[in-house]
Amino acid sequence: MVNPTRGVLYPARLPQFHRLPAPSSVTDLVAWFWIPEWDIAPGRSSRQEVVAYPALNLVVDADAVTLSGATTRLSHRDLRGSGWAVGALLRPAAVAALIDEPGSLVDDERVLDEGADVAHLRRSVAVAMGSGEGHRPRAVEAFSRWLGQRVGPVGDPARQANAAVEVLMGDGAALTPEEAATRLAVSVRTLQRMTHRHVGLSPGAMIRRRRLQEAAQRVREEPGADLASIAAELGYADHAHLTRDFQAVLGVAPRVYRSETRR
Repeated sequence: MVNPTRGVLYPARLPQFHRLPAPSSVTDLVAWFWIPEWDIAPGRSSRQEVVAYPALNLVVDADAVTLSGATTRLSHRDLRGSGWAVGALLRPAAVAALIDEPGSLVDDERVLDEGADVAHLRRSVAVAMGSGEGHRPRAVEAFSRWLGQRVGPVGDPARQANAAVEVLMGDGAALTPEEAATRLAVSVRTLQRMTHRHVGLSPGAMIRRRRLQEAAQRVREEPGADLASIAAELGYADHAHLTRDFQAVLGVAPRVYRSETRR
């Protein structure tokens, strides 16, 4: 599984946070499940800042079921009181069953209308989360059963979209849309149609987001690493390009971010 802190800018500030693998029944539908749990003193809050994956998330909490779109900027959530959430980082194959136009949710989210189907998901996950030891795997299992039934059989076009996102975001990912298209044996235009249909972003935007996630993780976790070397290894034109990307999305330069995460 991908490093559980990739995309999380300040891991030391996290409440309890777990990433669980998707059960075998839904590996075509979910990259992983993520579960934060928090209990924050009255009058205080915990701000969680994230460079999110370029993907949709389906999130269940005690009050609602929310579909969150891919993001193109830094996002945050302020946690207060006590609570929990169970989120699924969706693979492209799951998206069509939940929304017709994922591009309409970029940098946005939508609470799903609570008909009987959605209400059942929220209740079953909530029951699992309140069930004591082993509650997280039980919540994931309940979530997975619901999603598998909602999506149904996965066809070849959905599997091809999954493969496209893996080439753009997985280990050894392509550095350019042209490289990704070549690996997939499709045209760049076909690749663009796939990512817009299943994620809502262009292949180039997905590559830029992955590169920034990896850069932030390396700047944070490798204090002795030279920033110019990190930039070159991740496909940035130069150190200045890395700095501009950091400042445009995160609002700070890489050296400032490195010092902040080591306090």
